[in-house]
Amino acid sequence: MAAPGDGDSAADKSVPTSVTQPVARPIRPTYTVEAGVNGEIFPAFANFASLQRPNDRNTGTISVEISNPTADLLRQRLIVQVPGWSDPEIQTIEVGAGETKKFLFAPSFLPRFYSNTEIAAATALVTATDMSGKVASELTVPVRLRSVDDMYWGDGFKFGRYIASWVTPHDPDVEELLARAKEFVPGRRLPGYESWKTPVEQEQSTTEQAKAIYRALQQKGLSYVKSSITFGARTDVSERVRMPYESLRSVSANCIDGVVMYASMFENLAMDPVIVLIPGHALVGVRLTERSSKYLYIDTVLTGRDNFENAVKTANDALARYAPSQVTRISVSEARDAGVFPMPNPSVASNATLQATTQAQR
Repeated sequence: MAAPGDGDSAADKSVPTSVTQPVARPIRPTYTVEAGVNGEIFPAFANFASLQRPNDRNTGTISVEISNPTADLLRQRLIVQVPGWSDPEIQTIEVGAGETKKFLFAPSFLPRFYSNTEIAAATALVTATDMSGKVASELTVPVRLRSVDDMYWGDGFKFGRYIASWVTPHDPDVEELLARAKEFVPGRRLPGYESWKTPVEQEQSTTEQAKAIYRALQQKGLSYVKSSITFGARTDVSERVRMPYESLRSVSANCIDGVVMYASMFENLAMDPVIVLIPGHALVGVRLTERSSKYLYIDTVLTGRDNFENAVKTANDALARYAPSQVTRISVSEARDAGVFPMPNPSVASNATLQATTQAQR
């Protein structure tokens, strides 16, 4: 008998082994989508970005980063939308071989977005097609839509200029209040600045007009209600700020609500308002003459319980307590120059649509 392992038995003959080779996957572009601030979309930021030309944007509501590991130029159409909340935005993009590029999108949001007063869940949809329209990739990202009233200040008031989005000089409720205010000035006029007046006369006129607005708001019954709580991430640097039409209709406002409301009226008169932030409080100012470096400051929370003169005194006393480094001044005119414009009033848009439909049916 042959010893184990000796000889030429069948058991010793080698048997071919079947080896499965891994299937090489095709090399394809990859897409990374980011939305808003940490996944939250703020209406003020979205409105600002949507008003910028795509080539001029340095910020977007939704960004898409594309890495092209292939050896060929990638040319596609990207379609970005928040279904139910925005129109689609379409861009034709090119990414060179081996390149990575980021593209900024800011689709125009529907009136529904600007009437939303609570945090809401939504989805950002990104579709990539080739130039013939064939879908190459499609992905969705969950997002949270912040209330239209939510202002994101950022650390150190980094995004402070966006508060000018709440300054709405053409709002019908603002203009109605100004119609009341004119009854409290001599000649029933609110002329704004008048260059033919002497500086002293213009300062007096500016003060009279500011006082008239103050008295009209008192007559309307405006009083202080804090109402600044909001929900979502980083509520330590964000807060609820009511639009002027909301404050005027509810006849209530906290300090920053009152500030944007007064600033709206001053800007309506082509005057130069400034929003002043001090620790724990906000004040409004208005330039006394077109070229003056002096401002008239008002503590708006006193509107409902004290006279105009004390509101001015209280504002000046508050400013005197803080060093310049503790005071943040936001010029509305400078914010406008930077492209920060008023947010839409959805009720005005709805009324305009209704009127157009009615006229078309006649």
